[in-house]
Amino acid sequence: MRIKTSAGEKAFDTFNVLLLLALCATILIPFLFVLASSLSSTTALIQGRVRLWPVEFNLDNYAMVMTNAVFWRSFGISVLVVTIGTLLNMFMTVVTAYPLSRPKLKGKKAVLLGIVFTMIFQAPIVPTYILVKQLGLLNSIWALIIPAALSAFNLLICLTSFRSLPEELLEAARVDGMNEYRILYRIVVPLSIPILVTLILFYAVGHWNNYFAPLLYITKSSIRPLQLYLYNIIAQFNMSDTFPEALDAAQKVSPQGLQMTVIIVSSLPILLIYPFIQKHFIKGALLGSIKE
Repeated sequence: MRIKTSAGEKAFDTFNVLLLLALCATILIPFLFVLASSLSSTTALIQGRVRLWPVEFNLDNYAMVMTNAVFWRSFGISVLVVTIGTLLNMFMTVVTAYPLSRPKLKGKKAVLLGIVFTMIFQAPIVPTYILVKQLGLLNSIWALIIPAALSAFNLLICLTSFRSLPEELLEAARVDGMNEYRILYRIVVPLSIPILVTLILFYAVGHWNNYFAPLLYITKSSIRPLQLYLYNIIAQFNMSDTFPEALDAAQKVSPQGLQMTVIIVSSLPILLIYPFIQKHFIKGALLGSIKE
């Protein structure tokens, strides 16, 4: 049976569709411009003829980026930081959230208060920098990993998910002789896959897009991550140490075209991974939103 809708409801639905389409356009138009610029010729870019479609299509910019050793070194550093950092983040989040989610843990209110306090009052930049320096982490990938080992916001999300698990199930496991470590590994983690995948995405994207921490702690070009590499060629407009061969190929490529190409290539990993974990992301984002 088809439910009839009133004229007001149809107008409201139409307005929502148009509004969402407008929002999508505001997101896609800048991305399309960057993509078109990366595929356009140097002459078209200099003359300002590129809009949302490539002009005088060519792949010279991509060929130069793909053969640039400095780019791939920075890309590898970013992949290493994301891999190690995300693994450490998830370990710290899970082993912290599980005991705090148990109702019989003594003193957990004080611990949670301390965690919330760090969300409201964050440490200033200068004391943080001094601490990282005194720990000997400057010019090391660990300076990008250890200070961000645990996110209070993600911890609270994981904590809420663990609290939603039935306590009777965990008690039955204890009666069967399982200790807390086995309960966490064999029961809690498998039942919390959607929220854990969501947190993995949060942490991985955070590490991948982070450029402020490398800007503070990294001065050696040999361990410069991808986002700091992007900063050098876009904000600093420094092409000499990132694309030295571009100076000899000025007729084929332009600094703007190389900048746009690096932006596209550096965005591809996240864009390619997201569709495969989208179903877990949507389900995990909704966990904890409904209370009994």
